[in-house]
Amino acid sequence: MADEKELLLSVQDLKKQFGEREILKGISFDVKKGDVVCIIGPSGSGKSTLIRCVNFLEQPTGGVIAYRGQNVLESFKNLALYRTKVGMVFQQFNLFNNMTVLENCMVGQVKVLGKDKDTAHSTAMKYLEHVGMASYINAKPHQLSGGQKQRVAIARALALEPEVLLMDEPTSALDPEMVGEVLAVMKELADEGLTMVIVTHEMAFARDVSSRVIFIDQGVIAEESSPEEIFSAPKNQRTKDFLSRFNLGKQ
Repeated sequence: MADEKELLLSVQDLKKQFGEREILKGISFDVKKGDVVCIIGPSGSGKSTLIRCVNFLEQPTGGVIAYRGQNVLESFKNLALYRTKVGMVFQQFNLFNNMTVLENCMVGQVKVLGKDKDTAHSTAMKYLEHVGMASYINAKPHQLSGGQKQRVAIARALALEPEVLLMDEPTSALDPEMVGEVLAVMKELADEGLTMVIVTHEMAFARDVSSRVIFIDQGVIAEESSPEEIFSAPKNQRTKDFLSRFNLGKQ
């Protein structure tokens, strides 16, 4: 049963300010093993700030982020180690341009996890094959399309074998024809049971693939429910207004 799933990540009363501007106003949600949580909402609502705070790329102003019941800032003085448990895929890929595809997928394993190069190589190849990029191992990022870069970025994150994978608008920087190939990889990962938290503007993906949808508006969670409920019968008027733009309110 859903309630018996293992709790991996808990965000409690998370707040973030930039100067006098309050971006996140007390966000709380849990992520259990196998969850695919899609975070949706209008531009400027705080979605990317939230996901960056969860990975401590932005320092929260207040609240607690707990991984397996332990306060991250108390338990993980080495945030690089925490980020191997809770991985991240960015909008802009963030690949190392001076490294090959293979090297990009090995470097974190060697430098952060302390793996030997042979083991790192084997693991990198496993996940590059998984995302369909094994034949590009000697390419540099500038030789790849946007969709290929994002698939490499996903493989790099997977090579650290995280328990939770965070994704911040992973298709937003892609040309439309490349979006499908990345969404297909994400759907496959969801089908395999990888725990993911995804900030996305891909409403059909949120509706069809996620196990739970969180609608954020003006720095608060305005609505959180199953995709069926959110997309078929949203309770919050702001959610209704937002979804009406996508012609997905009714299935």
